[in-house]
Amino acid sequence: MERRTFATASSSTWPPSPGEKGRMRIQRAGSQASTKGPAEWFTGTVRIDPLFQPSVPARTAAAQVTFEPGARTAWHTHPLGQTIIVTSGCGRAQCEGGAIEVIRPGDVVWFPPGVKHWHGAGPETAMTHIAIHEALDGKTVDWLEPVSDEDYAG
Repeated sequence: MERRTFATASSSTWPPSPGEKGRMRIQRAGSQASTKGPAEWFTGTVRIDPLFQPSVPARTAAAQVTFEPGARTAWHTHPLGQTIIVTSGCGRAQCEGGAIEVIRPGDVVWFPPGVKHWHGAGPETAMTHIAIHEALDGKTVDWLEPVSDEDYAG
């Protein structure tokens, strides 16, 4: 069996620079600051922990997002769609015109490109998910109006 060794990048910058082509990168847990979800995009208390940003030619980014009970995104769309993977808690998701769906750990939810939707925690439980999306011409999301309490309640 052929034995292979892999080079690793030792700098702490992310994404890797073009000079690090072909080198593995490890983004260490806790190396990026958490941010509070902006009130223009979220209702309630939300924490965003970035996981990775795209490095050209890639265009995929991901973040771990934690919603306290009752917290949720505003209505929004993604030009190339979005995948969320629920990692803990119990939440809700809805596409415009559809039913509110309960989402739980292990659920993988796909929102198609351009489809208006929201997602967040349940009324009594927090929820954390990993959000994955791609950029189209540098844009990953179009934020719209807040989800009303009436819409959230279903």
